Amino acid sequence: MSIEVQEIECLEGHIGLLTLNAPASLNALSEPMINELQTTLDRWAEDDRICAVVLQGKGERAFCAGGNIRNLYSAIKEGGEHDIATRFFTREYRLDYSLHRFPKPIVGIAHGVVMGGGLGLLAACRYRLATPNVMVAMPEISIGLFPDVGASWFLNRLPGRIGLFMGLTGARLNITDTIRIGLADMVLLEEDRESLLGELQNQRWTGEPAADDNRLFRLLNQMHAPDYRSLEHSNLERHEQDIARLSAGDELPEIVDQLLSAEIDSEWWNACMSNLRGGCPVSAWLIWTQLQKAQQMSLKDVFRMELAMAMECTRRPDLPEGIRARLVEKDQRPTWSFASVADVPPDVVQAHFQPEWDDETDPMQLG
Repeated sequence: MSIEVQEIECLEGHIGLLTLNAPASLNALSEPMINELQTTLDRWAEDDRICAVVLQGKGERAFCAGGNIRNLYSAIKEGGEHDIATRFFTREYRLDYSLHRFPKPIVGIAHGVVMGGGLGLLAACRYRLATPNVMVAMPEISIGLFPDVGASWFLNRLPGRIGLFMGLTGARLNITDTIRIGLADMVLLEEDRESLLGELQNQRWTGEPAADDNRLFRLLNQMHAPDYRSLEHSNLERHEQDIARLSAGDELPEIVDQLLSAEIDSEWWNACMSNLRGGCPVSAWLIWTQLQKAQQMSLKDVFRMELAMAMECTRRPDLPEGIRARLVEKDQRPTWSFASVADVPPDVVQAHFQPEWDDETDPMQLG
């Protein structure tokens, strides 16, 4: 099974343990995996025996590398079955929203690669733990998509314009970066993972969410904390002032030009600029627009907006072209529908933000 479901008996109550088990694909989410996660969470939400949930990934390399977009490519390009792609995004976003709104505390344990949909899962957890080898990114601009899975919500809550920078550049964050900007709450040493599960099992859970959440909070804060000086140096700390200065402004083309023309010499910065330079111009506009619109939106409306955006992406040529170039044929030379950010017409951007759904028309039926 690509999802392992365990109900672990504690001194009192039970812990639900969900393990993404597709290590060969870096635990990338397929539609059957999403369906299994959703079905299990729906059941556990109503099960008085389950007092808390732990979400983790199998294998040494990744918590979750995002959605399985190779399958999307087949649906969009080969069969022209846009309904399959729409169904995938609809169910993935409903799952993320369910995690955000789950009535019992959820602990996410992230290790290795955490990209795209993987960060969507982690960001939705009540407690977000990360191991020292974590690598976090939202690289969708490279394939003609946009930071989805609720990223309009959580990127907007990062300091300054780091969320915009992450979206435009696909910046890769190490453990120190991730903790620094609050995408994870605490560092968990890999060797302490089993002991954490053991500690959870040795608790007397009450079945009262508030009381169990308080117990979980105290337990996590008593865990062994690593010496933060031993962790990787923060790239963000070095470049935060550059990011703030160069990402300032009210015009996206100007910001992109400022970033690309800055004379900053570091390997990490150069990799970020390479992603921006080779990224999809329409995606850059989607990132810019989604973050602006989401500032005044509820979480529910954020997911509705992102679904409309994703559906339009499946109808346009950039997404299949990006997947082809980056992941299928791997020539790394996508031909985007527009050559630069300045060339993208406003009506192409605005088409991604229709329709606007409400509680009665919402295809995800978010409660």
